[in-house]
Amino acid sequence: MQKIFTASWNARLSEAFVGVGISRGVPRRTSGFRRLRDLESGPWFRSAGPARFLELYAKILARLDPGDVRDRLFNLGERPVLLCWESAVDCQLGRSWCHRHIVAQWLEDRLGIVVPEVGYPDLDRFRALRELGIPSPTFQDPEVRTDSNSFR
Repeated sequence: MQKIFTASWNARLSEAFVGVGISRGVPRRTSGFRRLRDLESGPWFRSAGPARFLELYAKILARLDPGDVRDRLFNLGERPVLLCWESAVDCQLGRSWCHRHIVAQWLEDRLGIVVPEVGYPDLDRFRALRELGIPSPTFQDPEVRTDSNSFR
């Protein structure tokens, strides 16, 4: 059965996985990965606070079809891994959050699949957001609103 995963660029992935970069930048001297630029954040990724980032990124996801994104990922390889920068450990400890987890939540909510973090199947993805008083994002309604009330 095909499955989509998430991981940090720094994670050690076996050859069974195909890395798919969804960050605006990629590590130097890294090869063998693909890119899915439709899932990159906008130029505001460093300047927007967390709530505004969620609002802006939800607009990016709202323009995409989750089934099409899934199919495009599987066209890149049987076990695609969405890659960006934040470490799973920092996310688990509430020190950071990551847009790859927003994509994972979007795919899970919209397609009814599970998108785990490689090596961290029980990762608390949005602990850092909740500690800031920002609810974990959800995309169960196909007409995702982009105001702060859409993140329940």
